[in-house]
Amino acid sequence: MHDYSNKTVFVAGGTQGLNFGIADAFAKAGARVAVCSRSQDKVDAAVTKLKAHGKDALGFACDVRQYDAVSQALAKTHERFGEIDVLVSGAAGNFPAPALALSPNGFRAVVDIDLVGTFHVLRAGFEHLKKPGASVINITAQQGSQPVAMQAHACAAKAGVDQLTRVLAIEWGAAGVRVNAISPGPIENTGGMERLAPSGDVSPRIAEGVPLARVGTHEDIAECALFLSSKRASYITGAIVPVDGGMSLYGGGLFGQVLTAAFAEQSSKR
Repeated sequence: MHDYSNKTVFVAGGTQGLNFGIADAFAKAGARVAVCSRSQDKVDAAVTKLKAHGKDALGFACDVRQYDAVSQALAKTHERFGEIDVLVSGAAGNFPAPALALSPNGFRAVVDIDLVGTFHVLRAGFEHLKKPGASVINITAQQGSQPVAMQAHACAAKAGVDQLTRVLAIEWGAAGVRVNAISPGPIENTGGMERLAPSGDVSPRIAEGVPLARVGTHEDIAECALFLSSKRASYITGAIVPVDGGMSLYGGGLFGQVLTAAFAEQSSKR
């Protein structure tokens, strides 16, 4: 359904989880894909998998908190593949913690990765984007719009990502660059789910609170990214698109309850 032949895609955080799912979907659709993350081993493994689809791929070991490193990765991608058609900022960090147990460094780390990192990717990437025609996608979360217990740091960071998305949609619209965000719900087989619910498989409990009665898949997120970057979505910008089975319609209550229970169980074992 989607043809991204001769297109260039850069995915920050694209070596694992749902972000790799996005990178892989674009590669399957014919795109040249570049990814970055902090681990060289994960970068190498991701590039090998992406190249298996028959197109060239690049990978960079860099931390989105370091602007110069991100800028260099984007510049090298542009030098090798040309103008960037799709830019995805998905690097994130999170863990459950009540505010009173959250250290200043812990709070700062999540804000630096999620919010400051997203700004770095977008700010450094703008000069390399195809103008007009580029699609920018930020990966946000329900915490950006719904207060969730144990998530003061993530709520603050993702609320910033949401607003950054809207502001840049306004500022970059005249250049023909669309800026949107995807807000995933609970997605199976992701590091985020493992960190937020370390006590075991909570998918059945979470699924009970999702109107569509299931947790999401990597494909659910990737298909949204493919659509948002296509001509079919050419008049969509500044949107925060929930891909969560309707979970956000209930607010952050259920997710917060699951996190609270998981944290209590984890704390009792210490």
